[in-house]
Amino acid sequence: MSAGIDKYEAVIGLEIHAQLLTESKLFCGDSTRFGAEPNTQVSPITLGHPGTLPKLNKKAIEYAIRMGLVCHCDIAHYNYFARKNYFYPDLPKGYQVSQHTTPICKNGYVAVQVGAVNKKISLTRIHLEEDAGKSLHDVNDDYTCLDYNRAGVPLIEIVSEPDIRSAEEAYAYVTEVRKLVRWIGICDGNMEEGSLRCDANISVRLKGEEKLGTKVEVKNLNSIRNVKKAIEVEVARLVKIVESGGTVIQETRSFDASNDTTFAIRTKEDADDYRYFPEPDLTPFHFTEEFLEGIKKQLPALPDELMNKYINEFKLPEYDARVICESKETSDYFENIIAVYLPSPLSGEGQGLPTGQAGVRYKAVANWLLGPLKSYCNENNLSFSDIRVNPANWAQLIEMIESGKVNFSAAAQKILPVLVQEENTDPLQVATRFNMLQDSNTDVINKWIEEALAKMPDKVAEYRKGKKGLIGLFVGEVKKISRGKADPKLTNELLLEKLNQL
Repeated sequence: MSAGIDKYEAVIGLEIHAQLLTESKLFCGDSTRFGAEPNTQVSPITLGHPGTLPKLNKKAIEYAIRMGLVCHCDIAHYNYFARKNYFYPDLPKGYQVSQHTTPICKNGYVAVQVGAVNKKISLTRIHLEEDAGKSLHDVNDDYTCLDYNRAGVPLIEIVSEPDIRSAEEAYAYVTEVRKLVRWIGICDGNMEEGSLRCDANISVRLKGEEKLGTKVEVKNLNSIRNVKKAIEVEVARLVKIVESGGTVIQETRSFDASNDTTFAIRTKEDADDYRYFPEPDLTPFHFTEEFLEGIKKQLPALPDELMNKYINEFKLPEYDARVICESKETSDYFENIIAVYLPSPLSGEGQGLPTGQAGVRYKAVANWLLGPLKSYCNENNLSFSDIRVNPANWAQLIEMIESGKVNFSAAAQKILPVLVQEENTDPLQVATRFNMLQDSNTDVINKWIEEALAKMPDKVAEYRKGKKGLIGLFVGEVKKISRGKADPKLTNELLLEKLNQL
C-alpha cells in the first residue's frame, strides 16, 4: 500500500443484484429452483425461439416495490422495460431486458452504522431486469458450456450513489441490504449460491477535491468479506497508480479471493454502448395508489422500528435489541414467546413476575433466546425455524426458571435438548423426570443450612471475623447436601440471615 494513501479518499458506489424469490421467471413460467440439472428449467421463451412472447411476472413487480418502500424510495407509477443490447453470450436472445428511463424505484437510502457513526447511503435507483445464464469453463477442456436455467430469473438491481468512503462502510451497507431483502422475504440473500451479487465502482481522489477520479468496476463479488477485501485491494492499487504519475484506465476487473488481487477483464463500456430502447414485446404498466397501499400493508415491522420498541418500551439493553433484530427469524421467535409469556406486556399483567416488572420479564426471554437456545442452534447447525417447540413451552420453562423452580444452567443443559427432540413435551414433566425441581420451602432449606454450617464451624468463625467471601463455600455445601434441590437465590438470602444472627 502506498505511503501516501492517507492523502486520498475512496469514492465507492455499489450495484447489488438480488434474485427475487418468485417461483417462476420474470417473463415466463419456467421454474427458478436453484440446483436443478443444467438446462432443465428452460422453455421456448427462455431460449428465445422465434414467435415467442414474454409475459410479465406480477409477483416480481410486488417484490421490487417492497424493497423500494423499505428503502424510502419514490415509486414510479408508470413503467416500461427496455432492451439492453450489449451482447450477452449466456442469454439465448443475445440481449437483456431491463429498465432504463423509468426504474421502478428512485432515490431513497439505506441507513448503516459503522462503529459509532450512523450514515445514510443514498440510492440512485432500484430496477427490475432478467438474470443471465451461466457460462461454465471447467466442464469441458475444449468448449465453454452454457447453463440457461438461471436465464430469465427476476432480479432487482439496487444502485447506490457514490456515497461510500471506505471498505468498512461498504461492508456495513451490503450487510444491511442483505438483511433487508431477507427481512421482507424477497430474496434469500445467499451470496454463495449467487442469489445476491455485488459489483463495486471505485475511484480515488485527493481529500478535499470535488472532481471524481476515473473509476473501475470490480464485478461479481460473491461474499461480504470479498466486497470489503476487494475494495481495500483496489483502492490501494489506484492510489499507487496515481502516486506514481500513471493513468487509471476505466475498466472492468475481477477479484481473485485465493490471493487477494484484482485483474482486468475488459475496458468498461459506457451507457451509450448498451443502446437501450423500449422493449416492443412488453406493454408499459401502471400502478394505482390502491395497489401500492396493499403492498405497504403487507410489510412487516422493520428492524429499526423493532429496535426502538425493544429499547424504549421493553427496556432491553441496546446489545440485546440489536442481536434480536439481526434477522426476522430471531425477532419473530422472540415475539412469539413474549406473546405467551407476557399477555399484556405494557401493563405488566399476566403470567411471570409481579405486576410492573414487564421489563425484567422481557430481559428473561432475551437471556434465554440469545443464550442457551441460540447456542444450541449453533452447536447443532440449526436455525430457529428448525425448532418446532411450542412458544408456550418456552414461556413455561422461562417462568419455571424465574420463579426458582429450576436452575437456569440445568434447564439449558438438560431440559432444552429434550424439548427440542421430543416435541410438545411439558417442561415441568421433564424437570420432574430428571428430579430437577428446586425446593423453595424455607423450613427445609434452613435445615440444610444448619447441617452445612455445623460441618464447618471454623469457617463460620472466619466468616464472622470478616472473611465474607466464604458465603460461596456455604452455598455450595447446601447445594451438595440438598442434591441441587435448594433454590440458590433463597439459599443465599437465608444463609446471610442465619450468619448475621450467629
